[in-house]
Amino acid sequence: MSIYEKHVFVCVAGKTCPTQGSEAVWQALRDEVKACGRLESIRVNKAGCLAQCGNGPMVVVYPEQVWYGHVTVEDTAAIVHEHLLGGQPVERLRYVKARPAAS
Repeated sequence: MSIYEKHVFVCVAGKTCPTQGSEAVWQALRDEVKACGRLESIRVNKAGCLAQCGNGPMVVVYPEQVWYGHVTVEDTAAIVHEHLLGGQPVERLRYVKARPAAS
């Protein structure tokens, strides 16, 4: 087994991601990576709950630790071409967990 350049996790579990189309997002990412001939270097996996319910489908890319939220099937080509192949995260899709306000 080779070591992957990128590892992509798509939440397909939990309370909300499955109802927000996460399986279709996973399939679209995998299909796009395959169409680019990069299945040997980019791994796209289904993941359990990423504990960000309501913000999904959630996608996380390693080794950069870039989180994407509210990803649609239409967004997957941008993630593959701009980020996974081009090295530039898709800023419009980036997810940053809100921090609680200081008291």
